[in-house]
Amino acid sequence: MTMGPMKLEQALHAARALVLADLAAGEVARADIVSLVEDAIAHRRWWVEQWPEGAAYVAGLVAQDVQDALLERYGRWPLCPVCTQGGDLHALDVEPELGPDPHWVCGKTAVAVAPVGSLGTTL
Repeated sequence: MTMGPMKLEQALHAARALVLADLAAGEVARADIVSLVEDAIAHRRWWVEQWPEGAAYVAGLVAQDVQDALLERYGRWPLCPVCTQGGDLHALDVEPELGPDPHWVCGKTAVAVAPVGSLGTTL
């Protein structure tokens, strides 16, 4: 199955919007961080052009890419709201790692916190 250029761009724009919404919810959507999202989108554009069937996975992959880039430069994001009361600061994980309908999940308690793109609506 081949994906037309419009479908590819729609998948990438949707992924960008979801990750930016989560960054904004955590009040970390600064210009330098938004540029990390653009880098991830550029990288994943090539990836999904090579594997069009993976378009449904782009949002989760971009979220993971941005999370990894933030960890290297700024620290963990997004922090787990389930475990912060005890002072145990750790980041949420994206699950599934490669699949449709990605969610932010606490890796310690297995609690699904929010779909990618919806952090601000559930916390």
